[in-house]
Amino acid sequence: MKGDTIQILIAMVTYMAAVILIGVLYAKRANKNSEEYFLGGRSLGPWVTAMSAEASDMSGWLLMGLPGVAYWCGLADAAWTAIGLAIGTYFNWLLVSKRLRRYSIRANNSITLPEFFSNRFRENKKVIMTLAAAFILIFFTVYASSCFVTCGKLFSALFGGEYVMWLVLGAIFVLVYTILGGFLAESASDFMQAIVMITALSVIVIIGVVKAGGFGSIIDNAREIPGFLEFFGIATPSLDANGVQTVTNGVAQFGSAGSYGILSVASCLAWGLGYFGMPQVLLRFMAIRKEGELKRSRQIAMVWVVISLAVAVFIGIIGRQLFMTGALDAGDELLTKSASENIFIVLSKSFLPPILAGFVMAGILAATISSSDSYLLIAASSLAKNIFQGVVHKKATDKQVMTVSRITLLVLAIVGVVIALDPDSVIFDIVSFAWAGFGATFGPLMLFSLFWKRINRAGAIAGMIGGGAMVFIWKLGIAKLGGVFAIYELLPAFIFSCICIVVFSLITKAPGKEIEEDFEAVRTGNIEA
Repeated sequence: MKGDTIQILIAMVTYMAAVILIGVLYAKRANKNSEEYFLGGRSLGPWVTAMSAEASDMSGWLLMGLPGVAYWCGLADAAWTAIGLAIGTYFNWLLVSKRLRRYSIRANNSITLPEFFSNRFRENKKVIMTLAAAFILIFFTVYASSCFVTCGKLFSALFGGEYVMWLVLGAIFVLVYTILGGFLAESASDFMQAIVMITALSVIVIIGVVKAGGFGSIIDNAREIPGFLEFFGIATPSLDANGVQTVTNGVAQFGSAGSYGILSVASCLAWGLGYFGMPQVLLRFMAIRKEGELKRSRQIAMVWVVISLAVAVFIGIIGRQLFMTGALDAGDELLTKSASENIFIVLSKSFLPPILAGFVMAGILAATISSSDSYLLIAASSLAKNIFQGVVHKKATDKQVMTVSRITLLVLAIVGVVIALDPDSVIFDIVSFAWAGFGATFGPLMLFSLFWKRINRAGAIAGMIGGGAMVFIWKLGIAKLGGVFAIYELLPAFIFSCICIVVFSLITKAPGKEIEEDFEAVRTGNIEA
């Protein structure tokens, strides 16, 4: 192993050791009981709530997927997606956070999302709980696989060797860490990782601007590529039969600019709808120690999100100035859509001293860990707490729940690795599907549960099934028709879920008096049971 590579490895191992230490420090408290393990005893402060929510949400997608999209096809796709996410973040914190925190306490002190929905409708037969837990298991397993893809790509790009080997090692590290510390360790380390992520992005974009000859030079270069710097156009890389971009005299080749109409914009903006159904974010709303601290958390979260998204998109733009134009010789690493997601890694290795590059690229590891541990923990809690204890074995002890949870973590990690085995997997594509799944399954249900008194159990069940099923139907079937049907599956699935909720709630019996009293108590702020 070369000296530069050793320095990068040392930096990253140091970072990983710090993350493990956090897990060890919180292990005793985390194992006290299931509420501490899964929700941290509702003890998060505003800074940790905000930063851990956003870090666990963004994942390696922020440092690899989003810059890769901007690098590959220009501004439009990446920028409109970032705008949609920023808008969704704001309204989720503004509309959902306070009322969900309040309602989760009123709903028998619910500590998981399936438990909240089930208690919200006071169901005896735990159909809502089982369905919600099942959807979480499905989509979070897909989500976790995207994080494992990030680990595989990162370490194979840095240290060589087989992608699959690094994929498995990364998954083992995340699994051990998650088993150790639970929700509190996850949230505390996510706070640290959010700082690492935004610092890494900022360092690379500043150095990249300098190396590229300034902001003006970057913009001038981007304008020379048809559609690359347009909000309503998109660049189209010229590809050979193997999907590899053609290069002539050291310059990447592009075809004519593609059209980017209102439906494409709507598809990207629809990403913002996903926030209303994201368990890893919603749980932070439930876990904050005081409702009054949510306003401060919202402000912190918005600053972090806007800066991080803008910088991530710009890194992709900078990459096209520095690579694939003859300026440097690293362009052959970025000739496919999948490989373009390595642009952040290539920039870090090219322009930073090895030891600093290691710490900066720990930002990718930070993003990956902060998300995958959240995904695995929430999925495990859904099966152990909601299906095992809530349905199968109602008298299960906390110790038994914790045991089932850890077994579930292992199984989910294995399945996630299997899904991620293809080294040509595109992180952005995997994340977009799982994001749509959560957004359509839980987003409409969450909004109606919090703000519409007339929603009932039948409407809730119909909304979940309709939204979740439509994601698969649209993605795997309808979207293939092309044209207007090629819109991002989250938008039609979200709308269909809303329709299902309203229709089935209105044609079936109105909710009972106790459920309406719960709703009014939460609306007025009187949440005492």
